[in-house]
Amino acid sequence: MEETVSKNFIEQEIEKDLQEGRYKEVVTRFPPEPNGYLHIGHAKSILLNSGLAKEYQGTFHFRFDDTNPTKEKTEYVDSIKEDIDWLGCDYKDHIYFASDCFDRMYECAEFLIQKGKAYVCDLTPEEIREYRGTLTEPGKNSPYRDRTPEENLDLFRRMKAGEFEDGSKVLRAKIDMTSGNINMRDPILYRIARMEHHNTGNKWCIYPMYDFAHPLEDAFEGITHSICTLEFEDHRPLYDWVVQECEFDCPPRQIEFAKLYLENVVTGKRYIKKLVDDGIVDGWDDPRLVTLSALRRRGYTPESIQQFMNLVGVTKSHGAVDMAMLEYCIRDDLKLKRPRVAAVLDPIKLVITNYPEDQVEYLEAKNNQENEAMGTREVPFCKELYIEREDFKIEKPKKYRRFYVGNEVRLMNAYFVTCTDYETDEDGKVTTIYGTYDPESKGGNSPDGRKVRGTIHWIAAPFAKKAEVRLYENIVDEEKGVYDEDGNINLNPNSLTVIKDAYVEPALEEYGPGDSFQFMRDGYYCIDTKDSTKENMVFNRIVSLKSSYKPS
Repeated sequence: MEETVSKNFIEQEIEKDLQEGRYKEVVTRFPPEPNGYLHIGHAKSILLNSGLAKEYQGTFHFRFDDTNPTKEKTEYVDSIKEDIDWLGCDYKDHIYFASDCFDRMYECAEFLIQKGKAYVCDLTPEEIREYRGTLTEPGKNSPYRDRTPEENLDLFRRMKAGEFEDGSKVLRAKIDMTSGNINMRDPILYRIARMEHHNTGNKWCIYPMYDFAHPLEDAFEGITHSICTLEFEDHRPLYDWVVQECEFDCPPRQIEFAKLYLENVVTGKRYIKKLVDDGIVDGWDDPRLVTLSALRRRGYTPESIQQFMNLVGVTKSHGAVDMAMLEYCIRDDLKLKRPRVAAVLDPIKLVITNYPEDQVEYLEAKNNQENEAMGTREVPFCKELYIEREDFKIEKPKKYRRFYVGNEVRLMNAYFVTCTDYETDEDGKVTTIYGTYDPESKGGNSPDGRKVRGTIHWIAAPFAKKAEVRLYENIVDEEKGVYDEDGNINLNPNSLTVIKDAYVEPALEEYGPGDSFQFMRDGYYCIDTKDSTKENMVFNRIVSLKSSYKPS
């Protein structure tokens, strides 16, 4: 019996369009504005649009909507390209810049003027807002609305030639100042703005508005389905007006879906930029953020992002998602792929008093206990080891099964060791613990069937590699919520903890930036791509082992 695959509402609309012959193929796009780095919310749109094109054997376009030079930078263009490539989206030769179409957009504007569908308006920005009306009151016509097409064309060409001051004139669509949809009350199509553009330089002193440029870009490229988020739903009538009045033979269709909202997470570009500009984070790729570059640096994988988006789904209604779901996805993706290695973040020395002084032996350890195909490695073992400080207690707590004087534990992949003594410094802090090992228990197996209930990991002290470890938490204070009464972010003072004197096993020297692992009994970590070197390794915690999310 074939499994029934349910289609989301966008897929249903696409299939209806294909069946009715509205379009012969599917062409989708992702059109970011290069005014900041992409974040996890953008990934939903990227993967949705590219996934739909792939599902229907269509084409996916990657386009920069670079119509606002006041906020755009080449730095952002480069970062967005890197993000799209990292996610594995196949846009082949279909990469575009809206600014490459400025000439064609200008021709469309002149076409609308000649049709009597656009006019040059001299009202100030304040007057335009006043004339627009409100949600309950209709707007009123501009006194310049009835200029003739000839007069409008002359003025528009002079705007282009640079004869007028910035902000002194705009080109507006002539639609309906009494419309119940404020977006249709003669919206601005072009404004005068003398700014250097990252792509076109100083060629233009007039620039198209987003609501005019965007539908034209889609139409120029032959986009069939313009998939965007719900805030553009009220703009859809204007989108349709532009492509219809410009008389495209097969105009694109806009369909809206719900944005991705993460609980207690900062996603807005404006807020992320402020964190960067104020030096609260060390850049757009700080692992405490949810920009794609930050998630990549922290150790998230494209596969985990895709799995997350599959779980979130595509809907028409807004809803907030717990970050725990994304953390579940990265754990699930890494658990069978990455080696499990020893790392000691808060080290204390263990001396095995009856182990031969100068002996070093190499013990076999599985690279991943859940994936035999990953094989084994050899780890050095000797008289002096490092273990986690929390694995020893002077006073034994209830149900504590690790080291305390008189107790026997299993050293993972090694031997049974019984704790015999310990030393402290003048402040009472334990500096060294002592124990004896059972040579017959090699591999952690009892020769006489006795049970040892505690198992701990370790690193041979002479071979241990010192490392810096960074523990990340949410940059937001979750108890207070994201924003305070003034709109400022409630910052978590413990969002970053840096451990300078951690130790990792020597095998990790063979790896490089971006490689990730499971630190036994702790969590998943990766080698930092920005600060780590062979001499000074830096590890970022991706996620702890414990999860509060349970998949349905």
